[in-house]
Amino acid sequence: MKKVLFATTALIATAGMAAADVRLSGYGRFGLDYNSANERVAGVSETNITSRLRLQVDMSTESDGGIGFNARVRMQSESRDGNPGASAGAGGDNGFNGARFGVTYGGLAVNVGNIIGAVENAPGLYVTGARSAGTGIDGQGFHSLAIKSSSFSAASIAAGTAGSVGTSFNWDAYDSDGMGANGIEALYSVGGFTGHISYSQRNGGLVLGEANGEQRTAVMVTYSFSDYYVTAAYQAADNTATYTTSGGVVIDANDGMYFLAAGGDFGQFGAKIAYGSSDVADSVTLEGNMDIGAASNLVLWVNNTDVDAALLADTTVTGATTVGANARATDGTSFGINYQYDLGGGATFVAGYVDEADNDNSFQAGVYFSF
Repeated sequence: MKKVLFATTALIATAGMAAADVRLSGYGRFGLDYNSANERVAGVSETNITSRLRLQVDMSTESDGGIGFNARVRMQSESRDGNPGASAGAGGDNGFNGARFGVTYGGLAVNVGNIIGAVENAPGLYVTGARSAGTGIDGQGFHSLAIKSSSFSAASIAAGTAGSVGTSFNWDAYDSDGMGANGIEALYSVGGFTGHISYSQRNGGLVLGEANGEQRTAVMVTYSFSDYYVTAAYQAADNTATYTTSGGVVIDANDGMYFLAAGGDFGQFGAKIAYGSSDVADSVTLEGNMDIGAASNLVLWVNNTDVDAALLADTTVTGATTVGANARATDGTSFGINYQYDLGGGATFVAGYVDEADNDNSFQAGVYFSF
């Protein structure tokens, strides 16, 4: 199924200068969301309307020598679990996110600011062909991703959620409603090969004139041939916030993370296998998709997560339970189904169902439209 994107283009040209291009694009999505996990959350309904409106502005120009310069910003409004502005925190400011700036020449691209991120750019990380990149209208927790992590912050321990394993997005990625990593990255493509390296450094520490917050370095390589691809990605991190289990094992969820995937399109059918590993868990995702007629597509995925034994045995108290109990509840198999029907004109009907390892389940149905 083909994704159609409509853009409004403004061309600005002056004598002796290359043409500048300013493009406006985006999408809207809205639908019904049922999430059984909300039965344990005070003041939040199990059934809500989920929605997002995104406006994207891409600006580019090219020098007389063929060097391209570009920038991108986004503005979006979102509501999840009955909370308008959920993606920007309580209330949400709905302002522009952090900008990404780029320079291109031939097959080389260098970006700074709100970077894409090498791990984030790995083919096979997300659900193939899905409008949400996950399941349903808003991804439904992105349980299909093969990179798993958990939070061990003081806030999560107080809330009783520490040790619950899921998709924490603990790698650098373009932030559509925040400032992003403020990093630097280089991408190079030639033939079927693409290489990507990214680096970011956060403020922190007590040394004058030095930024000693978390530093992330990531690399991704992929090779595509015909309708098939193989990919590998790795992230190393320094100055991270580690966690020590009750058994004395140190967990660093952000360092030493890697991801492997292979997939292909076999005409009416497609398939993917992905593997992710971190200090928190090893995880495997199998995915199959099928075109139904000329306008429909069905994706089925299954994820199995094997949480680290030290976390499973952790007796550290978090809320009214323990880290180990939360880890055991999310250790196991999840599966999901995503259905899409192309309505034409850039609009798509989407429905999704997810059954999580902890036996929570969710269902969504609604519409995406691009402009």
